[in-house]
Amino acid sequence: MKINNRLKAIAMMVEDDAKVMDIGCDHALLDIYLVEEKNIPKCVASDIAEGPIEAAKKNIKLHHLEDKIETKLGNGLDVYSSDLDTVIISGLGGKTMQGVFYRNLKKLKTINTIILSPNNYQADIKKYLCHKGYYIEEEQMIKEHRIIYQIIKFKKGKKRYTKKEFFFGPILLQNKDSLFKEFYSRELKSREILLALLPKNYRYKRFKTKKEIKLLNEELKDSNKK
Repeated sequence: MKINNRLKAIAMMVEDDAKVMDIGCDHALLDIYLVEEKNIPKCVASDIAEGPIEAAKKNIKLHHLEDKIETKLGNGLDVYSSDLDTVIISGLGGKTMQGVFYRNLKKLKTINTIILSPNNYQADIKKYLCHKGYYIEEEQMIKEHRIIYQIIKFKKGKKRYTKKEFFFGPILLQNKDSLFKEFYSRELKSREILLALLPKNYRYKRFKTKKEIKLLNEELKDSNKK
């Protein structure tokens, strides 16, 4: 099963004995890859829409994996069961992901590992899950078709992070590779444009944006020295 670099990076973060729920499974490509390439014992491919579930069922049948990959139609963690221990969500915004967990807080008790690839608001979902009893075990950036994605692996446990670590990512801050510089240079430009467009009476938004611009400038200058 061929999958893109983003999905492959997610798959590499999945532990060998994991029992996985893939929320927003699309065509179940990730689930098929996990079973075929990593011998994951159980996958649940779920989606809120019938179209992706039907496509997933066809792909699963094509690969003869009906006994290892189950499909479920439902909204986020609504169809999660306690015999699973790992949740994957890719391709949604950070705020949307936050809502997925907020609606089913009790189910976090049996989820040991969460792997996310948010399209935006990365700092918000990091802060939210870390305040709910998780820490960041792995972080990675992947570039696919000129878009840079973050992939974050959370594990049960507690660690304290600074505002700066939440904003940039504690592990990404340690590495500061070329993708880090490219991604946050883009973030700086987008905030500078936003600040120029924000009306004067948007005081809090302007204040927050200015603080983020200062933080980005300082970190990028420091990164360029190395």
